[in-house]
Amino acid sequence: MRTKEKDLRAAIVAQCRAMSAAGLSPGTAGNISARFGEAMLITPASVPYDLLRPEMMALMPLNGEYGAWSGPLKPSTEWRFHLDIMRARPDVGAIVHFHAPYCTTLATLNRPILAAHYMIAQFGGPMIECTRYAPFGTKELSELAVGGLGERHAVLLGNHGAIAVGADLDVAMHRARELEALARVYYLAISVGKPAILADEEVGRIVERFKGYSVGAEMRKALAPPKKRARRGSAKAAAAKRGGKKKTARKKTRGAGRR
Repeated sequence: MRTKEKDLRAAIVAQCRAMSAAGLSPGTAGNISARFGEAMLITPASVPYDLLRPEMMALMPLNGEYGAWSGPLKPSTEWRFHLDIMRARPDVGAIVHFHAPYCTTLATLNRPILAAHYMIAQFGGPMIECTRYAPFGTKELSELAVGGLGERHAVLLGNHGAIAVGADLDVAMHRARELEALARVYYLAISVGKPAILADEEVGRIVERFKGYSVGAEMRKALAPPKKRARRGSAKAAAAKRGGKKKTARKKTRGAGRR
């Protein structure tokens, strides 16, 4: 197995555990996939996140035989919408499906999230759609997910949960967390009154501003270990010190020969 594939498998495991720790998906609920060349890696079905290992991921080709897979365990029952979204959206490199409390509550109400807060713009539009209900793991649910997502970066699945997508795992997980935070604010707002909704034009302006902000790149830059920089002159000083020791050694050698 190539190093890049090993790293991606390990990253999926890490994000699954992060998703569980953040309370986005209890038990074995939820699933994550990541694009790998002309295929995708996806979490296996019914494996608790604390027992999940990189080698357990299923590898599914994006083209060719629909639903084909390889690996020690069968892919998540929701593999269809992961596969169909990646086939429909070349810009999507990772997908996070989760059952967080506020997203799922709105999904049970069949309520889309409207632009009560400007941060909805990071999902690419003035509304996050909520699809109608379809049984889990079905082609019908997959079609609803792809249609409800459109060109945006998140969708609620009626009476089910939510999906967040991104160019890579970092971005997709960041959006999953942000979607739950947005759903919480929206739920609280509609619980006490009628929130003021931003105009589509205003949300469009914020969408354009967000395009210059790369979440994944910024996070990786912030989390990267600091590079060690050699101080100017330090190399010269070290060389001079080594040279001085050599001269001293030669002097001692010459002195010993005269005795």
